[in-house]
Amino acid sequence: MTQHPAAPNPPTAGAAAATPAAAGAARRPGWWRDAVIYQVYPRSFADADGDGMGDLAGIRSRLPYLRDLGVDAVWLSPFYSSPQADAGYDVADYRVVDPMFGELADADGLIADAHGLGLRVIVDLVPNHASDQHAWFRQALREGPGSPLRGRFHFRPGHGENGELPPNDWESIFGGPAWTRTANPDGSPGEWYLHLFAPQQPDFNWDSRAVADEFRSLLRFWLDLGVDGFRIDVAHGLVKAAGLPDIGVHDQIRLLGNAVLPFFDQDGVHEIYRDWRRILDEYGTGPDSRRIAVAEAWTPTVERTALYLRPDELHQAFNFQYLGTGWAAEPLRAVIDASLDSMRPVGAPATWVLSNHDVVRHLTRFGGGDREQDLDRARAATMLMLALPGSAYLYQGEELGLPEVPDLPDAVRQDPAFQRAQGTEAEGQEGMRDGCRVPLPWSGAHAPFGFGPAEDGPSWLPQPAEWAKLSVEAQTGDASSTLELYRRALAVRREHPALGAGDAVEWLDAPPGVLCFRRGSADGSLVCTVNTTTGPLTVPVPGRLLLASTGALTVREREQVVLPGDSTAWWSC
Repeated sequence: MTQHPAAPNPPTAGAAAATPAAAGAARRPGWWRDAVIYQVYPRSFADADGDGMGDLAGIRSRLPYLRDLGVDAVWLSPFYSSPQADAGYDVADYRVVDPMFGELADADGLIADAHGLGLRVIVDLVPNHASDQHAWFRQALREGPGSPLRGRFHFRPGHGENGELPPNDWESIFGGPAWTRTANPDGSPGEWYLHLFAPQQPDFNWDSRAVADEFRSLLRFWLDLGVDGFRIDVAHGLVKAAGLPDIGVHDQIRLLGNAVLPFFDQDGVHEIYRDWRRILDEYGTGPDSRRIAVAEAWTPTVERTALYLRPDELHQAFNFQYLGTGWAAEPLRAVIDASLDSMRPVGAPATWVLSNHDVVRHLTRFGGGDREQDLDRARAATMLMLALPGSAYLYQGEELGLPEVPDLPDAVRQDPAFQRAQGTEAEGQEGMRDGCRVPLPWSGAHAPFGFGPAEDGPSWLPQPAEWAKLSVEAQTGDASSTLELYRRALAVRREHPALGAGDAVEWLDAPPGVLCFRRGSADGSLVCTVNTTTGPLTVPVPGRLLLASTGALTVREREQVVLPGDSTAWWSC
């Protein structure tokens, strides 16, 4: 991992001093294999110009915070030119920064500043679909049926006597049919186009050579600007089954992640990523200079996810099976084993993630409504994740212990799935993703809590008043705070030789409800103990306490320790 110049905060509140720093770079086979990557959702991270919307200049101003937190890389959700029908995932121009976020010079400066602080930068790439305001799509509509540009998307005549029915039965992830009918240039009803998400997001047709050529060019554009990698949105969706066959069932969103669908996880995607890998390998010749690609790939099994990570394809994929596992020892152990077992044959690192911009924050998702207990569980889950072999992803604000905001007024919600569902019975995403996207609290006693430059300035989504006590300012220096726990945990992870990259854990005997595993290296071992129950449990003392997710642990006769409910501890052996 990147060795940051800032010294980590000293361990406090139940944590012993960390193991002396190991030569991390010397033992690392590739920077991404043990990297901790922090997701920034630009709208909600920091607002430099005071318009209530986060921007690239705001992110630049807060990069030292991320360096001091102890992460290795920053992943930026889309900031490209966009009408914002889906918060930037509807891209109108992939080479232009949307004015709400700044301009291309801001992106260039952000990358340079991040590199100067020892941080790598990963940007979102959205290759499955574009905006309906993309120049290609607009021209295709103007030119009508038969236009060569229509071959870059999925235009089809409809079924029925007058083409009034969609070309097939596919459903949008956001609810309703995955097809929208166009009007011909003369105003008559025309062809239909495919959009697996919002109608403003027409899907590209990856059978088109022009589409493939364009994305090769886009990769090089951003690589030349200095980015260290790409997170590939809907990486499983680019190729559709020949003939676009019907599925034959309703409520298709329930099949996601459970079956191979004719529009998702088709085998043809792998040739695209082999092509991209050749481009990525042109940039950077060593493991510490390699440019990487990370797949957002929803697949039925971790084994199918591993297919995206063969040596000539992508470098990482998000572990959605882990993200979707509840807080219980037995299923957690099963998904950890399955994840590591599936990655080992392809030589790829496992990844671990608990929250992102599309799911309920894990503090709320794992919890039962009791704030203190929910926070204990979230902290314990984070320390378990950071102890596992491979790379970990953090979502902005989880280091502050932010909960989901479930009670946003309908009038302020901007999730297109929510908007599309109003007044309909369409099945799709729940439309509640705004609750994890509320802007971060940085400082002060009143909203917007330092999100923007003015004390009483706007924020694009309202922040709860109780977030004053969760701000960066309020938690910094408080040894019991979640922010300081993250800082200490990341410092230990960076320094302890048994943490970070690897492909296996050694499970140790433990009572029901407890996970206990050892990770070792030639320079030392670490044991992680996790109590997923709500009550205290007694386990053997495996070594010297490094860090605990909750208060000081009770050691009995130097041989046994009482683990509080919903807690994790790291031990040096």
